[in-house]
Amino acid sequence: MATASMAAKAPAHDAPMTKEEKKVIFASSLGTVFEWYDFYLYGSLAVFIGKQFFAALDPTAQFIASLLAFAAGFIVRPFGALVFGRLGDMIGRKYTFLVTILIMGLSTFIVGILPSYASIGVAAPIILVGLRILQGLALGGEYGGAATYVAEHAPHGKRGAYTAWIQTTATLGLFLSLMVILGTRTFLGDAAFADWGWRVPFILSIALLAISVWIRLSMNESPAFKKMKEEGKTSKAPLTEAFGQWKNMKIVALALFGLVMGQGVVWYTGQFYALFFLANVLKVDSATANIMVAVSLIIGTPFFVVFGTLSDKIGRKPIILAGMLLAVLTYFPLFSALTSAANPELAKAQATAQISVKADPKSCSFQGSPVAREVDFTSACDIAKRALTQSSASYANEALPAGSPTIIKIGDKELTPPNATTMAGGHKFDEASAKAIAGFKKDLADALKAAGYPPKAKPIEFMGGQWWQVVGILTILVIYVTMVYGPIAAMLVELFPTRIRYTSMSLPYHIGNGWFGGLLPSITFAMVAANGNMYHGLWYPIVIAGVCFVIGLIFVRETKDVDIYARD
Repeated sequence: MATASMAAKAPAHDAPMTKEEKKVIFASSLGTVFEWYDFYLYGSLAVFIGKQFFAALDPTAQFIASLLAFAAGFIVRPFGALVFGRLGDMIGRKYTFLVTILIMGLSTFIVGILPSYASIGVAAPIILVGLRILQGLALGGEYGGAATYVAEHAPHGKRGAYTAWIQTTATLGLFLSLMVILGTRTFLGDAAFADWGWRVPFILSIALLAISVWIRLSMNESPAFKKMKEEGKTSKAPLTEAFGQWKNMKIVALALFGLVMGQGVVWYTGQFYALFFLANVLKVDSATANIMVAVSLIIGTPFFVVFGTLSDKIGRKPIILAGMLLAVLTYFPLFSALTSAANPELAKAQATAQISVKADPKSCSFQGSPVAREVDFTSACDIAKRALTQSSASYANEALPAGSPTIIKIGDKELTPPNATTMAGGHKFDEASAKAIAGFKKDLADALKAAGYPPKAKPIEFMGGQWWQVVGILTILVIYVTMVYGPIAAMLVELFPTRIRYTSMSLPYHIGNGWFGGLLPSITFAMVAANGNMYHGLWYPIVIAGVCFVIGLIFVRETKDVDIYARD
């Protein structure tokens, strides 16, 4: 960056990693793995949580509401970055670590024992959202501390390699959560898991919390912070220095819009949305989808360290921007190939018997409302689109003149969905409407089946050719993640001076990942529901990553040769 104090390039340390350096990386990474495990549990179990805590809504609205509760944790992450970043720059990295992990772990454990909506009513979802907010605040203070702590222990010339281990933690946390969920579900069976077994992975997190706290208590403060503190150079007002002075605020803005914004959407598309798409859109068996994603993570995770190490040699910027560009150019063909590999019957049906909804646009509502119930959609257009969305059937929209009846066309067959009315209070359809809707849904299911649209994907033979096709595509998506995420910690650390580093790097990171990335599942779901095409949501990460690529290419400078000790 223009404001970076560049030092003469110091020789890279060729000596092997010391015992102390290994301990620093292990302690920081392991604690962060556990925190990501806690965070990902909620996303992976969103369907079960929706049924338990949002029981007043219909199934589709339950899932949307649970996703938005998940998103609440991401929305508050930048505020956690401000609170804990300030503490980290004032009192040190080590003790801030302990606070964040305690808040995260205890919040997760309480989710596991929280009574459901059936037991305590509306208090259940309110408390759940409160716990998600606490988790988000804690995670907002975690990443910046871990990345700063490891980078400030790393020798010059190896920051990319050392901090890349921190970058593996989100993937490893996701992998661990999937393995615990699969193990619990296999042991208890689907019925028991759906009823109460989903709570077990949350409750088990208390053991992970104890291990993490024990490990972090054994850590020493980072040498860069200790040196600065001994010299009396710690910041008395990190927030004012970081965001009240244009010379630093400009770097914060470029870090967000030229690096982290695109990294965030590529990360969540490759690791979280890919799983959602496989299980919920393509209707692959949940256990099979989890296993395939887990295998792709095992294959792809070493590339975090590969690209982190490579960034020490050729620079951070080329690798990060290349990952964004590949995502922009290939997301549509990759997700189309994923459909063909995982659910070929669906891909064939879409190619041979396309669906369209012809309606007066004014009669069609937004389908992504988080609080909408089945009875909130009473027009023929709404009923048609909601039924198609619940069936995972993509459709095109065709506008008709005002007052025209709604028509669904499936291949050469046409259906006319009914309009509906509700009973007093709006809690149920009246008897005639309920009967008409049930008849329409049966006719729609029959028409979809006749056109070749499968209600769910056929079982995929374990380790067979089709299985490896799916895993191969998922692995490519994970490798994109490793390209944008592997070098990002080192680059963010190198952008800012030691005295305000924790605060300065945490905010853009958590806006980029917490807002642009974390809201991706909810935004893409709403985009697909509104548009009809199941690939339409991909425009969100593609546009965000594309804009970030252009800004990064033009305005962001390379940082790998910055002397972080000279920047205090």
